[in-house]
Amino acid sequence: MATEQFAQIEAGIADLTASGSPLALPALEALADGRLYYSPDKSVFIKQADGRWIDARTGAASAADPASPKPVRLNNRVRRALEAALGSLSLMNPDPAKRLAAAEAVVKSRDAAALPAVEAALAKETDPRIRKALSQAKAATTIFLDTATESEKVAAIETVAGRGDQDALNLLGAVRERGTPILKLAAETASAGIERRLALLNGLQNVWYGLSLGSVLLLAAIGLAITFGVMGVINMAHGEMVMLGAYTTFLVQEFLRTRYPALFDLSLPIAIPLAFLVAGAVGVALERGVIRFLYGRPLETLLATWGVSLILQQTVRTLFGANNREVGAPSYMAGSFDFFGLTVTHGRLWIVVFAMAVFACLLFVLKATSFGLKMRAVTQNRRMASCMGIRTPWLDAMTFGLGSGIAGIAGVALSQIDNVSPNLGQSYIVDSFMVVVFGGVGNLWGTLVAALTLGIANKFLEPVAGAVLGKIALLVFIILFIQKRPRGLFAQKGRAVEA
Repeated sequence: MATEQFAQIEAGIADLTASGSPLALPALEALADGRLYYSPDKSVFIKQADGRWIDARTGAASAADPASPKPVRLNNRVRRALEAALGSLSLMNPDPAKRLAAAEAVVKSRDAAALPAVEAALAKETDPRIRKALSQAKAATTIFLDTATESEKVAAIETVAGRGDQDALNLLGAVRERGTPILKLAAETASAGIERRLALLNGLQNVWYGLSLGSVLLLAAIGLAITFGVMGVINMAHGEMVMLGAYTTFLVQEFLRTRYPALFDLSLPIAIPLAFLVAGAVGVALERGVIRFLYGRPLETLLATWGVSLILQQTVRTLFGANNREVGAPSYMAGSFDFFGLTVTHGRLWIVVFAMAVFACLLFVLKATSFGLKMRAVTQNRRMASCMGIRTPWLDAMTFGLGSGIAGIAGVALSQIDNVSPNLGQSYIVDSFMVVVFGGVGNLWGTLVAALTLGIANKFLEPVAGAVLGKIALLVFIILFIQKRPRGLFAQKGRAVEA
């Protein structure tokens, strides 16, 4: 190891692996982390995180710091050998996760030197998942083993193809380049199957990403669907209600982080009702103070609410500054898991579940409460509802407050996937209007279908046309669609609406 020659370092890795010494694994792990050094007298040391030096040969603390230490160097070939060595030494680890990771490392390295260790581990392994990984590791090394017969290599190709991932495809690509005609044919057949599977998984992954994006659009647009549908108000300050919800989440987290750090995981459940109240109160104040004087004049409401949005942005910028604010993720929203080949992050999954829960609660309010009945009556025929004794001014204020409060709840979710800044709402206002118009003004089911449809379409268009051109294509599609169906996918019904 104490040399500049990569071939000697690779030989040293092989010798350490074969030695069976308990000191081999710490030395190789230190080499992988860039903590293995040698001095001019050929002594080898491991540098600890606290700055102490350990003699790699004895495992004891060094009496003095090494003179002029140099790090043991790596290149790509040595790194592959190192990965295989670490995998071989970890195949017997008591921790199942480490044994599985070690088997995966051997598959990627394809180092024939690891084959005896793999066979020994396979003979003792009882976990089916790890046994499968070990069998694939054995097959990956057998394919390039000179002593293996052609039939054994063909069987190994079939075993490796069972992985169905990019690593297997790369390995089979090497076989197609330098294998015999029979092996090339077997590798090409297996590669074709893997490519079909990866294409299917890629499509399903895009659908999942589209659903998560659609859930975000649903949260951002569902409040706008209520206000726009009931009152016909083009609320350009809707995005700022989302922004207020995000900043409410930031304040809640700052309070818990400084006062009650043990309760940090409860920050989002606490922030949800507070964001609803803050954004809802601002919405009611906006309706009572500005919008109620402008009913029937959509252009004036557009300009007025746009001015209000600028005021809200500048107010937040004055109070919190223009820089992004950090909003952390609770522990239960961190990490990911594999679902039949799809990578599902906990954060995206929680946002999808949260969006569907908000949608279900809002649907319940509209369909099963007196307030919802009155709101639907005003949506279908405002004058008749007023004649029947419904206080439409009060209902307008409460409806606007409800829509703004839901936008605040959306801000809680968006704080987990986007930058919390005064401009947060501007990123979603156009998309929100697209969703509402496409789905049908005032129709919740239309908003749901439109949000998910546009989210999935956007994710499929992005790889082909790019993010900007993809959005432009969707906008052009919606414009053409509205020419054909001016009321959207699910048009509202009622005498006043149809008139």
